[in-house]
This record gives sequence, structure tokens and C-alpha cells, in this order.
Amino acid sequence: MLATEEFVAHSSSVNCLKIGRKSSRVLVTGGEDHKVNLWAIGKPNSILSLSGHTSGIDSVSFDSSEVLVAAGAASGTIKLWDLEEAKIIRTLTGHRSNCISLDFHPFGEFFASGSLDTNLKIWDIRRKGCIHTYKGHTRGVNAIRFTPDGRWVVSGGEDNTVKLWDLTAGKLMHEFKCHEGQIQCIDFHPHEFLLATGSADKTVKFWDLETFELIGSAGPEVFSWEPIRSHDTVDVGWSRLSDMNVHEGKLLGCSYNQSCVGVWVVDISV
Repeated sequence: MLATEEFVAHSSSVNCLKIGRKSSRVLVTGGEDHKVNLWAIGKPNSILSLSGHTSGIDSVSFDSSEVLVAAGAASGTIKLWDLEEAKIIRTLTGHRSNCISLDFHPFGEFFASGSLDTNLKIWDIRRKGCIHTYKGHTRGVNAIRFTPDGRWVVSGGEDNTVKLWDLTAGKLMHEFKCHEGQIQCIDFHPHEFLLATGSADKTVKFWDLETFELIGSAGPEVFSWEPIRSHDTVDVGWSRLSDMNVHEGKLLGCSYNQSCVGVWVVDISV
């Protein structure tokens, strides 16, 4: 295990961060100082500091090409920046409370947002507006992920439920109800029809997306699939581990605590 760096990322507390999944070389952070900062992993100074929001940043996300960044604020407003031009290209309103989760569609010009107002919204970047609002969660929507094929979107809530929505039909397809704590993260197997959900109940659950059956549950470690087994455990201290990505045989993790961000690298190629 190697802790590569720790650095001060904002003038006040860091609220959220995301690793660029395409390259695993960039990181975006959102702060209580209303700023969205872009970093090259391994470098202590920010590449860009994006301003425009007038309240704390509660969610950030790169698009799949790492050209756009979306940031959701405590006001519920979402702003979209073009990183090549370092300018705001969209300001989107519609959420009535904090926007706490964001994810871009893997190839379409869409993204999804989740809010403390309990709604999941789909936004069309070109048409500059919300094209669908999914209602069903009874508390805030903490986590959102589009499926790799782009047909569905999955949301995880403070209400302990995971909901799978069909984007074409515009309706709820399935609800997963096995967690005993709020949902904190969601991810898909890149090649198989499997969903992993992580919860405050300290379990990761694995779901078959063809049958919607629960096919495994495990504690808070690093797993391989078939069989479910833990490979290693990394202690990130008091900081909040906020995002992870596997790239070229390495597991990259980013955490934050107060105004600092830590980057951790674990070699998983052996």
C-alpha cells in the first residue's frame, strides 16, 4: 500500500470528490467555499479553480471523456463547465434542496442528479433542461449510476433502498430492499450483469441484474468476484474514502477530511 499524497484542496471543508475514470489521472473536488477545483493526480497545485456557484458544492462528476464537469450545490442548482474553455456552459435549476449525487450517461449527452428533495432527475445537456423526474425515494438520493450499456439508471437512497429505472420506458423496473442502512455507493461489473451496492450497514451486496436476486453479501474490504473474497485492507485513518477506481493494475482511492484530500494507491496486479 502506498499513500501517494495529501494536500489542502479548498479554503474550507471538502464536501465531495470524483476521480476521472477514463484516465485515472485527474480529480475534481467540491468545497464548502463554493469552488470546484481540478487536480492532476500527483501534483499539489490545482489545474483549474471553477467558480460560479453561490453555495457549498455537494456533488461533482466528470463526463466519460473528461471534458465536462458537473457540480451540484446546496441550493439545488447544477452547473456544467467545459474544462477546455474553463467556462460555465449550463446552469440548471429544478431541485428544491441540496444536489448530493451526479452521474453522466456513458455515451449519450445526458446526466442524472439526485437530491435531498428525494427526486432523481435526468438532464439533456443539449436541450438545456430536465427531461425526466423519477419520484419514489422517501429520503435523499445519495448515489446514482448509469448501467454500462446506458439503458438503465440505478439510484441509492437514505431510505435504505436501491431503485432501478428504465430510461426508455421512463419507469421503475425494480426495487432492491435488503440493506439496513442508507445506500452510499453503487457500481456495476464492467462486463457481466452484476450490481454492487454499499451501505451504512457496513455491507456490500451483489445483485444479479437478469434475475434481480441477491447473490452475495460481504463486509467492508476489497473483493474479487467468484468467489467473494477479501484481498487486502487499507486503513485511510479518519478521512472519508469518497471514490475509488481500478486502472492498469492499481486501485486508486481518494479520501477527504476537513480541507485536505488524500490519494491512496494499492497495487492489485499481483
